[in-house]
Amino acid sequence: MRTDQILTRLERVFARLDREPERPAHLQTPQMSRHRVVLLGSTLAFYLAIVVAVLTTSWLVRLDWQIMFFRPYEQWPQLHAFLDYLVVLGQRGPTAVMVAAWLGWRSWRQHTLRPLITLGVALLLLNVTVGSVKLGLGRLGPHYATEIGSAELFAGGDIFPSGHTANAVVTWGILAYLASTVVTRRVLSVVSAVVSLSVGATTVYLGTHWVSDVLLGWSAGLLIMLALPWFEPLIARTEAYVFDVREALRRRAETGRMPAPVVAALTPLLSAGGKWQLRTAAEGAGEPAPAPAPAAPSGTAAATPGGHSPAPRPAAHTAGRQHVIRSERTPVTPAGSRRPAHTERAAARGTAARPVAGG
Repeated sequence: MRTDQILTRLERVFARLDREPERPAHLQTPQMSRHRVVLLGSTLAFYLAIVVAVLTTSWLVRLDWQIMFFRPYEQWPQLHAFLDYLVVLGQRGPTAVMVAAWLGWRSWRQHTLRPLITLGVALLLLNVTVGSVKLGLGRLGPHYATEIGSAELFAGGDIFPSGHTANAVVTWGILAYLASTVVTRRVLSVVSAVVSLSVGATTVYLGTHWVSDVLLGWSAGLLIMLALPWFEPLIARTEAYVFDVREALRRRAETGRMPAPVVAALTPLLSAGGKWQLRTAAEGAGEPAPAPAPAAPSGTAAATPGGHSPAPRPAAHTAGRQHVIRSERTPVTPAGSRRPAHTERAAARGTAARPVAGG
């Protein structure tokens, strides 16, 4: 795809975003209700209970070892090939690309950046919260365990909580969070719950995570989804800031405070349909354009420094007369040719004066 085509498509995207939002009248931004606060508190208590149970090497750690020795991937080997593909639904890269594509289309239809910004905020919270706990506790996975019955903490690992599980909860749960109707939100909530549960169980089947890793991953992802309404003001301010920056760039380009190459590159992105014009950097800086030299009258010749008068030039093409493109001119036939015949040209050459040699 050529650069001009890319710029044209980006211009259409921003021109559509300039329009008024077309959100459904019944769509409401999720609020931090009392019910949500209760769920958030319960999930946080469950999260802390799992961490304490692993730190104290309780019955939960013994359950981890029992399931590890059970080796589910050896008990049901026929499921291995299918579950290898299913676990991809919890990988951050592929899932983020798929969900971002869908939310980008939503942004296009609703003329708002809120879906994409919400996804970015959720993924940022996921990386900060889950990543910090992973690195802080440093737990090793079942395949790298060194001591039977140990919690394998502070050993340089990074699997507690399960990133696949937490990512599945957040990435697919954001679709339910941004749903347009109540029915759609409930259906997508069920779908995201099934996907996240399946991904977590698949990691246990493959032996890449302990059961406690998956439980903590589920609660970590759910905490982020429940806390998202607190970040709605930040999302709104970020969206407004993006459009304010774009408007400031547009004003700077209009007043000529930007270099000409930058203005030329930003024109398709800043203009709404290309209906406004830009001035160059020299004009914006206040430098007057050089005045054009006075044109000589039609049919006269201007004197040169040597005193010779060049041959008169034909009159310039006037603006009132439409210029004919070369390809649109009527082809000249031999009968209507303007050039003289061969005999006339030969006679003219014979009568022309020649310089005398040797003078």
